[in-house]
Amino acid sequence: MGSAAAPPSAAATLAARPRAMATIGAFTIAFSAILVRAAEVTPSTAAIFRCAYAVPVLWWLARREDRAYGARPRHDRRLAAIAGLFFAADLITWHHAIEDVGAGLATVLANVQVVLVPLAAWLALRERADRRVVMILPLVMAGIVLISGVLEYGAYGDHPLRGAVFGLLTGISYAGFILVLRHGSSDLRRPAGPLFDATWVAALAALAAGVALGEADLAPSWPAHGYLVLLALTSQVVGWLLISASLPRLPAAMASLLLTVQPLGSVVLAMLIFGESPTTLQLGGAALVLAGLVLVTRRRPAPAG
Repeated sequence: MGSAAAPPSAAATLAARPRAMATIGAFTIAFSAILVRAAEVTPSTAAIFRCAYAVPVLWWLARREDRAYGARPRHDRRLAAIAGLFFAADLITWHHAIEDVGAGLATVLANVQVVLVPLAAWLALRERADRRVVMILPLVMAGIVLISGVLEYGAYGDHPLRGAVFGLLTGISYAGFILVLRHGSSDLRRPAGPLFDATWVAALAALAAGVALGEADLAPSWPAHGYLVLLALTSQVVGWLLISASLPRLPAAMASLLLTVQPLGSVVLAMLIFGESPTTLQLGGAALVLAGLVLVTRRRPAPAG
């Protein structure tokens, strides 16, 4: 009698469910804005250390992948490096938005990538989006607009207009990061390698930008360091490993929609931890985003027969 097959590992189970990977990863990075605000450091400083503290862990994981599967193609490494430049811009502009409109709304504003990613994938990559995703996009975008508070008087935040500008810039660079990282991850067995290259390039780019802007603090005090280490290990390592592993397995439009778990989670966490108080319209927008996520991730029933 043959031996029973070994049960699949947790990693293998997740790999077979890319939508679950993307959703769990997005929920993990929902804590990013919370930890950035708690650290109370400059935007460039948060970007520098979020990436720098993650580099050693990602380097070790990438080396394990190289030993198992061989060196990665130069083309993939170049794309991952370009993604790192987009990521540095994404982090710095997003951290400025957090200062201006709070952790929850800044994260929502950044997710204009929900529209930009499918649009760019269609224009540049000729990638057709799932019809369901296209139909749900207006619902999700309506929710994001309501959450941002732009349709009502007294939107939450110290500088909502400036924060909205930073949020738009974040969304543009975030879209570039997602698309380029996705296409620099041709080998689905090795998510750590592309993320390692993107992260060390982002760390150097954030350092250069911080020096140029005069806001790079290379010696943040305690407990800021603790929050930044936690940010690096949870969001940059665990969260983005799950996301970068799922991106090549999903259509661009669906991936971008699943990542809206992040702004929804950030809004709720900011309310609970910092007492940020979204209005009724903003909470209604959060409900629309959640409805869109449920609809897009729901499996169609298998045909009978």
